[in-house]
Amino acid sequence: MSFSTQDSDEVLSEMNVTPLVDVMLVLLVVFIVTAPLMTNAIKVNLPKTDAVAAADKKDPVVVSVDQDGKFYLAKNEVAPELLEKSLQDVKAKDPEVRVQLQADTSVNYGQVAKAMASIERSGITKISVMTSR
Repeated sequence: MSFSTQDSDEVLSEMNVTPLVDVMLVLLVVFIVTAPLMTNAIKVNLPKTDAVAAADKKDPVVVSVDQDGKFYLAKNEVAPELLEKSLQDVKAKDPEVRVQLQADTSVNYGQVAKAMASIERSGITKISVMTSR
């Protein structure tokens, strides 16, 4: 639709968005009404049981690198070249072992990378790197 102004001979063209808004509101109402009907849930009365204890999860093995670059396996100092062998021994006892890697913020990244490489070479695939908030 075009409008003309009295001051000039220019034609002012504007899009009328009212029908668009009306259509969108109708679609919104249709969606709100039909959404609860879309659930395919079957009503079932479930039996009551006694509480079951959760499966015991073993604590993860903690590998730490302190501010001096020393490696620790579960609070015991380990030489960097022996970390991989120690982790392989732990994995032999528990194939599903999880490892948490903790490193001091002042540690050189190379030391942390060595620890991560030792963990990977030992065959452990479940590793989490610990941080603080």
